[in-house]
Amino acid sequence: MDTASLHAQRTSILTVGEALVDIVVPADGGESSSHVGGSPANVAMGLAALDHDSRLTAYLGQDEDGVRVREHLLDADVVLTDGSTAAPRTSTATAHLDEEGVATYDFDLTWVVGEQDLTGVGHLHTGSIACTLEPGGSAVVRLMAEAREQATISYDPNCRPTIMGTPQDARQRIEECIGRADVVKASLEDVEWLYADAPADEVAQLWGRLGPALVIVTRGERGAIVHLSGADVTVELEPRTVPVVDTVGAGDSFMAGLLSGLLDDGLLGSSEARRALQGASLEDVEPALNRAGASASWTVGRAGAAAPTRTDLT
Repeated sequence: MDTASLHAQRTSILTVGEALVDIVVPADGGESSSHVGGSPANVAMGLAALDHDSRLTAYLGQDEDGVRVREHLLDADVVLTDGSTAAPRTSTATAHLDEEGVATYDFDLTWVVGEQDLTGVGHLHTGSIACTLEPGGSAVVRLMAEAREQATISYDPNCRPTIMGTPQDARQRIEECIGRADVVKASLEDVEWLYADAPADEVAQLWGRLGPALVIVTRGERGAIVHLSGADVTVELEPRTVPVVDTVGAGDSFMAGLLSGLLDDGLLGSSEARRALQGASLEDVEPALNRAGASASWTVGRAGAAAPTRTDLT
């Protein structure tokens, strides 16, 4: 392994957001199953599986579900930060699968964030409910601003209409978070919900003007749109054709693979890396995009939010 990859694995990554229990309801009416999940938790576990120093700030209870989540995170080599087990109960998300394995969610959750120790943190990742559900959402936005002094930032809107209200309600906060991030990854469903009929490539370019150096819009079987702000380049990535068991955690696996690749290549993890990413070409970020796509493809071939290792990807 080269020196850059070793340094990336020693860079502490703090993910801030929900860890919960996903209850998966199949389309055929069969027996439900449950998995530890939550978009930020999935990213944290994905980064740990790819050999990165991964920390998570969550909000878990001392109940049976909370014990299960903590044990699962421990087994995945994710370190929970102080204050992550102070919730009155552990949150749940019920994923209803359609005939094609695509999930829609119902949530039962609460979200509070205390003071955070950023010592040694080189990259901060957040998104989903963490930035929009109060009272924790405002604290996360402030933390993003504080972390930018020493760390790079990534953000995934991961829109949840049942919690976030109307697009008009959510858009101001989401765009505020985009403006504080270096890397933004969203799904086509996120973009269509937020901006109705606006073309995804135009939204990616709009977001790039708000601040991030790299914006990606994933489109499932249609591939992805990639926008590099510094180079003013927007391209379409070809899709990967793989058998799909379900899509639970696929976007989170894509994000973990993307961040892992960018960290390995010195494009995330410090103020110097931020400048490198701002001047990056499409060729510079291609290895990270490949790792992101391979990670998501591996995950959709398995039930729940499974996370690949580097060995799995090779």
